[in-house]
Amino acid sequence: MSNEFIDETLKDAEAKMEKTAEILQSDLLTVRTGRASPALIERLKVEYYGTAMPLNQLATISAPEPRLLVVRPWDASAAAAIEKAILKSDLGLTPNNDGKIIRLPIPRLTEERRQELVKLVNRRIEEAKVALRNTRRDSLEELRELEKEKIISEDEFYQARDKLQELTDKYNERVEQIGQAKEREILEV
Repeated sequence: MSNEFIDETLKDAEAKMEKTAEILQSDLLTVRTGRASPALIERLKVEYYGTAMPLNQLATISAPEPRLLVVRPWDASAAAAIEKAILKSDLGLTPNNDGKIIRLPIPRLTEERRQELVKLVNRRIEEAKVALRNTRRDSLEELRELEKEKIISEDEFYQARDKLQELTDKYNERVEQIGQAKEREILEV
């Protein structure tokens, strides 16, 4: 009976760690590389009729060329708001708006900008690792509580703690790999 509590705690921890890795992965899609990718701007918040909406809910985004993004607003009146949101973002892109379509030429990254982006990626990796450590800490607290209440034995606690550490190590490594892949993408000339 006691093992189901351990399994539940470890399953919960793994689900949270998986979510952390997924969030990091999708977050890093928004970090600009030298290549045009709709993911770069699709989650950009646009102030539209008093509501902040993700850009992909207001327009179609495509990358017809390696260094060009094209944004086609579904409502032409949204074009100005979209352009403003792009200019306000820290992406360093200059939109060309003809009233119907917004073209975003993706300039080549300077070496200095590449280094800034690598630092940004490293910050996001560190934030993900902190989230993983927090998940481990919370799960460890749950396990300690189970042991204190005599629901699990001391041996079971130590075994569960070791499994939790293995899980944390696995996801730390995964977060590292996600970050290294993004770094290579940024530094690729």
